[in-house]
Amino acid sequence: MTKNKLSDLNDHLFMTLERLSDEDLSTEELEQEVERSKAVTNVATKIIDNGKLILDAQKVAAEYNGRSNVNLELLNG
Repeated sequence: MTKNKLSDLNDHLFMTLERLSDEDLSTEELEQEVERSKAVTNVATKIIDNGKLILDAQKVAAEYNGRSNVNLELLNG
């Protein structure tokens, strides 16, 4: 099982951007890449939203327990 990190998401997003920027793609290939990029964007948005939720929960827990810092390790799985 692969343990992905938020930095991996950044890599995937840039790879998607590179594929969309490929000037050698045919119209059909570009259309396929656009559809793929929409799917990647949808999944990336969910991952980012989930990370934000985890961070917000950590902030609340830290505040409740009188701490001034949060455990960021949970964001990286």
